[in-house]
Amino acid sequence: MRAAVLKSTFMAALVAFTLTLAGCGATPVQNYEAQPVPTNIKSTEQVKQAIRQAGVSLGWIISEDGDKLKGTLNLRSHQAVISIPYSTTSYSLIYKNSVNLDYDAEKGTIHKNYNGWMQNLNNRIQVQLSGM
Repeated sequence: MRAAVLKSTFMAALVAFTLTLAGCGATPVQNYEAQPVPTNIKSTEQVKQAIRQAGVSLGWIISEDGDKLKGTLNLRSHQAVISIPYSTTSYSLIYKNSVNLDYDAEKGTIHKNYNGWMQNLNNRIQVQLSGM
């Protein structure tokens, strides 16, 4: 009987440990594709300005990358790099690469904080665009 209690206690601890690890683990990479730009925006320069302002306000480095922008976020030992194509009608935030974010190309997963950073950036861009 004591062995059964120990076994069930061990199993409960193992399940709790596994759930804890799952909560700290990776999550599917969230890209924001074809996000709408308000119809009052008439130039790509306005869209670029909104993206730059939003990114800088959140600590992103926004730089030119051909006909699109590149966003780089450096936090402690972590780095996220995204591609930001844009036009007068839409923009996208697309994963490009990362450092120390446990990116798994086969599974399409990354550290769970990455998606929060992306969501914050997308929300801030929408606020910037709506204020133009």
